[in-house]
Amino acid sequence: MNLYQQPPVYLYGEPSVSAVLRSVPEDFQVVEQLGFEPDGEGEHQFLYIRKRGENTDWVARQLAHFCQISPRDVSYAGKKDRHAVTEQWFSVHMPGHRASLNWKLFGGDSIEVLRAERHSRKLRLGALKGNRFELRLREVSDADELLQRFDKLKGGVPNYFGEQRFGHNFGNIDKGLALIAGRFKERQRHKKGLYISAVRSWLFNRLLSERIDRGLWSQILDGDVLMINGSQSCFLYDGAPEVARRIEAGELHLTGPLWGRGELMTQGAAREFEIQALAELAEVGEQLAALGLNQERRALRLMPAELAIEPESDGQWRLAFDLPAGAFATSVLRELCRWNGAGQD
Repeated sequence: MNLYQQPPVYLYGEPSVSAVLRSVPEDFQVVEQLGFEPDGEGEHQFLYIRKRGENTDWVARQLAHFCQISPRDVSYAGKKDRHAVTEQWFSVHMPGHRASLNWKLFGGDSIEVLRAERHSRKLRLGALKGNRFELRLREVSDADELLQRFDKLKGGVPNYFGEQRFGHNFGNIDKGLALIAGRFKERQRHKKGLYISAVRSWLFNRLLSERIDRGLWSQILDGDVLMINGSQSCFLYDGAPEVARRIEAGELHLTGPLWGRGELMTQGAAREFEIQALAELAEVGEQLAALGLNQERRALRLMPAELAIEPESDGQWRLAFDLPAGAFATSVLRELCRWNGAGQD
């Protein structure tokens, strides 16, 4: 087994309760929370689209074809699940008369334009607040354990990158490692970024898993870097006594590195831990730094908001929660139950 095929450690222990997910796309519903409204003016047409069983890139290509423009002129804030019913915004650069297209003619049985608004700027990747998930769990094997584990979710889960980041059979990591080592070349810029991101994400998951395994999930180390909840703002732990209370309250989160050039932001015991935890992969870290990527930080803890669960019928439950941009629903689900079904989130 390769290093990256080793599953990360569970925070609450591996669940024994099982469930079936995505029997049909309606069992996995996602609503994008953009965080702002289109301003009603400009050369960019914002389209709020509901799709069923289609991936985001395919819809973007269909939009480009419908509008008779380059695919580079179509953008979105984040990729959404294929095996699901999802709602999200796209933007199309359409200056002048072309912005008057009849959007009711676009789509079909699996795609529907729900809103069309103009905006002064294009929609950029990552420019969203988060997503609302509504999931249906079928054939739940143990309702009591499901509810017990659901209560634990309120305290947060490990903010792992989901397996879909790594590709089928971890192929994105394979290509990423070959790419940064100079054994493989990728001409397409977006694929190159995907493979490099997979390697960085894998290193983050490894470090987070190691921290949990060593009992350091909620323990503040000297020199830790903390992130303010709901932002990317970070600061160095200075021993202030109120920090522990703020972490427990969900106001602050411990962080881990997204590897790049320069010194780690951590100091003291925290930096020593991060270096030791990834010591056998130090060469990979050096190769990532050589690409010119900057050091970044990511919260170790993911706090699902607006958590809700309710029975729908015998063995069937509805689960709902909000996640911030960049978080994965599977990171929540893996702490709740063992599940199987079509695709990944």
